[in-house]
Formats: sequence, C-alpha cells, structure tokens
Amino acid sequence: MSLADTSQKDIEALNAEEAALELERLAGLIAEYDEAYHTQDAPVVDDATYDGLRRRNAALEAKFPELVRADSPSNRVGGAVAEGFGKITHAVPMLSLDNAFSDEDVQDFIGKVRRFLKYDPLMGALAVTAEPKIDGLSLSLRYESGKLVYAATRGDGATGENVTANALTIQDIPQELPAGVPDVVEVRGEVYMSHADFAALNARMEANGGKVFANPRNAAAGSLRQLNPEITKTRPLKFFAYAWGDMSEVPADTQMGMVELFGAWGFQINPLMKRCETVEELLKVYHGIEEDRSGLGYDIDGVVYKVDRLDLQGRLGFVSRSPRWAIAHKFPAERAFTTLNAIEIQVGRTGALTPVAKLEPVTVGGVVVSNATLHNEDYIKGIGQDGESIRDGKDLRVGDTVIIQRAGDVIPQIVDVDLSKRAEDAQPFEFPAECPVCNSHAIRETNPISGKVDAVRRCTGGLICPAQAVEKLKHFVSRNAFDIEGLGEKQVEAFYEYDMDKGGIRTPADIFTLAERDKVSLNKLRSREGFGAVSARKLFEAIDSKRQIELNRVIFGLGIRHVGEGNAKLLARAYTSWQGFYDAMIAATDTTSEAYRELNDIDGIGGTVANALVEFFAEEHNLTALAALMEQITPLDVVVADTSGSPVAGKTLVFTGSLERMSRDEAKARAESLGAKVSGSVSKKTDLVIAGPKAGSKLTKAQSLGIDVISEDDWFELVGDQ
Repeated sequence: MSLADTSQKDIEALNAEEAALELERLAGLIAEYDEAYHTQDAPVVDDATYDGLRRRNAALEAKFPELVRADSPSNRVGGAVAEGFGKITHAVPMLSLDNAFSDEDVQDFIGKVRRFLKYDPLMGALAVTAEPKIDGLSLSLRYESGKLVYAATRGDGATGENVTANALTIQDIPQELPAGVPDVVEVRGEVYMSHADFAALNARMEANGGKVFANPRNAAAGSLRQLNPEITKTRPLKFFAYAWGDMSEVPADTQMGMVELFGAWGFQINPLMKRCETVEELLKVYHGIEEDRSGLGYDIDGVVYKVDRLDLQGRLGFVSRSPRWAIAHKFPAERAFTTLNAIEIQVGRTGALTPVAKLEPVTVGGVVVSNATLHNEDYIKGIGQDGESIRDGKDLRVGDTVIIQRAGDVIPQIVDVDLSKRAEDAQPFEFPAECPVCNSHAIRETNPISGKVDAVRRCTGGLICPAQAVEKLKHFVSRNAFDIEGLGEKQVEAFYEYDMDKGGIRTPADIFTLAERDKVSLNKLRSREGFGAVSARKLFEAIDSKRQIELNRVIFGLGIRHVGEGNAKLLARAYTSWQGFYDAMIAATDTTSEAYRELNDIDGIGGTVANALVEFFAEEHNLTALAALMEQITPLDVVVADTSGSPVAGKTLVFTGSLERMSRDEAKARAESLGAKVSGSVSKKTDLVIAGPKAGSKLTKAQSLGIDVISEDDWFELVGDQ
C-alpha cells in the first residue's frame, strides 16, 4: 500500500493500514504548506485546500485514534522562525485554532464544550464571545513594569521572531501602559493593513519600481518582518489586541472583560466583538459580519468564538495545537476562471512524480494565483481512488479553461473544467513513464495484499536519481532538522552539482567534511559565484555549530519515511541517546525480537513507523552513511526532566467506565499534565487503571494481569485534586 492509494478514498472505506498511510501523507503535505505560509510568507495552496486537508486529518484521527501520529498537524502550529531575526521563546505557546465551516460545526463545538465540562443546560447560559478573525500576522507584546520589552511573531508556536524594533513603529502599539497594570503583561493580537493603505502602498511601490504585494496580509507580514525597521516605519501597519499570554496577574474573569481592559490600556480592540449566550446568537453575529465583510475596510476570513468565563477556559485546556475553548468559523471559498497553461512534473525525495498545474495568473479576491497541485495522474484524468468520477469525469488538458477555488490569500485548487471552451485539438495529458530527472523507469506499484495499483508513480532510480538525493539533502539541512544557516535549498542544489574534489556534497557527512576538503581544493568556495571569503567562513562556522545537535533533530534529519518531527521527538525521549537508539533499531530489524516489540509499544509510534525504521536500518548503505555521519557529529543525549513531585509521572494509565466528576477528555488532559501516559488499552505495560461505574473488559483484563485498579475518587486523592 502506498500513500497515493489513499489520497482520494472515502474515509469510511479506509482500513487501518490505509488510514496510517493517509495520515502520513497529510502530515507531510500540511507541514510543507505551514512552512510556506508562516515562515516564507509565500503560500502554495489556498485556504480551502488547506482546511480540507486538516478536516480530513481530523476525521481520520477521530475514526482511528490509535493511529494518531506524533507529528500530526493536530499537534503543530505555525512555521519555523525565519532567518535574519533573533529568536524569542514564548512563555506561553502561541497556539492556533480549530476551524468550523458550517452552522452545524458551531453547534457541535458548543455541544463538545458542554459535554467536556458536564455543563448541564439547567446551570444557565454558556456565554461565548464572537469577534472577526483578522487576516494578518499574529504578534505577541510583552510589557514589564508597564514598559514594552519585546515583540515576537508566532513563529512555530513555541519560538518566534524578535521584531521589537519594528513593532515600536506601529502607532496602535503603546510603548508604555498606564499605572496599575500587572507587573508582567503579554498582549497578543494581529498586525494588519487596511484596504486603502494597501492600495496606496502598492501604488507607491509600483511608481518606484519596487515589489507589488499580492494582498494586504502579505504586505503586513512583509512589512513587519523587515530587517530594517526604518522600512517598517514607512508602512501603514495597524494592530488589533484580542488575547494574552504570560500574565503575572489576570485582572478580569472573562474573555470580554480582558479585551475591554486592553482597550482601556490604550490598545485598539475590535468594536464588532459580541458576547452571546446561545448558538443562535453566535450565528447571527457570524452572518451579520459576513454580510458586512466587504465594507469593513480590512480583510477577515471568519469569526472566532471563545468561551467567555476564564475559569471554564482553564478547565477545558488545550488539545495538541489548539484550545478546546475556542474555534474559528471560516467563510466560504471564492472561485474564478483561468487557463491551464502547462502541467509540470516534480520529483520528491521518495521518488514520487507529482504533477503541478501552471495557470494563467488570475486575481481571486485580490490575490494573484498561478499554480496548483494536481496530486497524481488519476486526478488529472478525472478518476478518483476507487475508480469513481471526480469533476464529473472531466480530465484536465493543457489549454483548458478551469474553475479554481480559494478561501483566504493563497493559491487554489482546480474544481472543474469548462468543456465548452476546450479546443478541438486538445490532447489528453500523457503522464511520463520515465523520471524526468534521471530517465529511470517510473512505475505504479501494486500492493501485494490488496492488489490495488498505487495512484503515485515513482522513480525507480533511488540513489542514482539526483532529484531524490538532492531532496533528501534539503530535508537534512531544513529548519526542523539540522537548520544550517547559509545552506538552503538553492545552495544544496549548487553543491550537489560540484565534483567531490571541488567541494561537492552527496551525503550528509559530506557537509561536515566540506571545510577540510576546501583547504586542499583548487576551486575554493570563496571563489565561487555567490560566495566570498566572509560568506564561506560563515558557512563553515554554521556547519561546525551543528556538530553537536539534539538527538531528535538527528533522527528527523535522516528523512526516514513516516518519521516526522513529532515521531523523532518520541523516539529521542524513548531511547535518550544516539547509541541507545541505534542499537535498538539494529536489534529491531529482527521483527521477532523484544526490541521490535518495545519499538511498537512506544506511545504514538505503532507498526507503520516501526516497520519504516526497520527497513531503513536493514539497508547496508544507510548504515555506511550513518557511520560516516557519526564520525563528524555528536548527537546530544536527551535530558530527562525531573518529575519526582508527580505521583504518576512516567506511568501508563488507562481510564475506563463512566467518570462522574469530570469528562474522560478532562481526566486524560490532567493525567498528561502530570507526566503520565494515557493509553486506550490495557496491557502488561499498564501501571494503573482508573475505573468508573460500568467498567467492562478493560477492568477485567487489568484484574487478570494483576494491575492496580483505583476508583475515580481515589484518582482525585492521588493527584491532590478536589
């Protein structure tokens, strides 16, 4: 079974193996799109496509909770910090929001909140605020003793870019707060640009021969992230405050109360924010804002709902990348017509041949779009995963007039073809049977179990295919792996073209021998185009700075299939050292061994990831490459946090039966916050079972295995909750 077999198949028709592969595909795609949007300010898919991928991922995780990946998009927010800025670690992570796309989704959200809290309707109204979702760039402002000490972008949610000097140029941001505010105040909000200011800026840029921005969001992001604050000062940026992070004291007890305080402290707050007590009121606000959207004078892409009471927000807590107490109700997508000028084939690091649509540039809602991913050759033919028709069976041909769809500020998906405008001599697209890079055969494998043909055509060139080798090197030096400054995608491509005796790079180890080889090379780096003595020295220094590096980054950088950033962290925490990890993986290549069973038992790993690791470490050429790499670097051991104060730290717990004092989700969240692992099944590795009324087979199995079983009341006494 391959990834593409699952890309268009209905979720209900997927088995567990197919679901695991589809979750891997989604994790990779969404990570790529997050990087482009949040870090590069250069989005590559439209909001509708992106949101659709996230919805599909969430639906799969709901149906197959045992397959949720550690690198799941549900656990991730934003993108990596861009080069050129200092880094600031957020005291409180800057998370993103789950999305709702219909009135029914909003009803479901309120229902889930009530169920989590066991909030009976007889307890009264559940107040929820509603406010416009500003389409800009998230910013966090930290004040100490009333004075602004730094401003940071969201970044990857944990670490952001230090843009303090730029933020000081924005008039909506107070440099000092009035007397009486808490000692530490971290106000969060959105930097944006009005439509009028955006139009004036673009006119000025065009007149001066400068870059014209695609939309207000990109203009705001590009302006705030200027390395020269004098440039930011000339840009008409605005700021709405709507949230907070680290606070030495929270001076109000509701969301609405806190935002109103921000207004009193001198921040701009959105006047359309409302407090509602029913779903009907929320939807009335949503549809009212949607109707008035074009007249607001700035871009919004939905309405955000937040539980008003802060004590209830605290109880609800967070799940992965988002709070349980808030959701973004997105607006519908926009559509436009354009011409499909060409279909190009790109080759990825796994050998997948991916078709990309090159479109006649067209403006949709103020955004110029020119590219779209076409998934695979069946998608081009108008054929779905199980042979069903998509786009009513219409294929895509060069020269076609196509309907594209977007929602937000990024490029679209092709949703239909206007056959009435198709040229009579238009020919069906012939997908190549050879790799366009190395000319090796490109094949669609047949799954030996299901007999199904893979939807993705892959190059069989493997290590001899430059595209795959280059993509693997790009992954190795990427931000979440080794993050070597000055060795980006373009540089990797250039170094791969050089002969080895002239400073070429073919494997990760070659990166770390570059400086030594440069000393004896007749074609020194400093003499090459794009490099000088200073830039060459800086690159060598950047490489040397990564000779000691976190274990999880090393594991992720290897580019092992199914091992994303999250899984790499799980493996690093489980084995704590490179030698421990390496020895365990070698032992696990015997799939009957205890090492293999232990690998499978790591919470969040499972069979798909374990088998991918086994395949990687069973290949002799991989071991040779690893040995060469380890001669150059020292992976750092994982420092295990001191959790001695928690009675359940490091233990595996199972909750079963009906919990009466809190919901299952709240109990799980509490256990995990104390350092415990929560499992959905009982095994020999289970340390403790918390059983409520109507506990069934899990309780029986725990008793048969001699595992400690306690009641819900005993649980509260154990962890010290009232």
